[in-house]
Amino acid sequence: MSAYVIVNVDVLDEEAGLAYAPVAQKSVLSHGGRYLVAGPTPEPVEGTWDSSRFLVIEFPDMDRIREWYDSPEYRRAREIREEEVRVQMLFAEGSPPEGFSLPA
Repeated sequence: MSAYVIVNVDVLDEEAGLAYAPVAQKSVLSHGGRYLVAGPTPEPVEGTWDSSRFLVIEFPDMDRIREWYDSPEYRRAREIREEEVRVQMLFAEGSPPEGFSLPA
């Protein structure tokens, strides 16, 4: 079942952001990830979003996400962005549309 990485990114140093992005992207793609949304933070409708970029990345499953996140390639990307690019990240398991219901 597909799983998703949802990311808010706030670039504090543009140079670090430019160095981080291609390394992170290469690591995502090499682990079977696919960018579904990648761009400026969309217009907030409710609540506040303190970020300059918003990403949704699809992976084949949660195991693949964890392999990517713990990989040497992505560890290198995290080192590049350390303290210069603020990241909030969620891992979310996909659910099949059939049978999906909200709790009562």
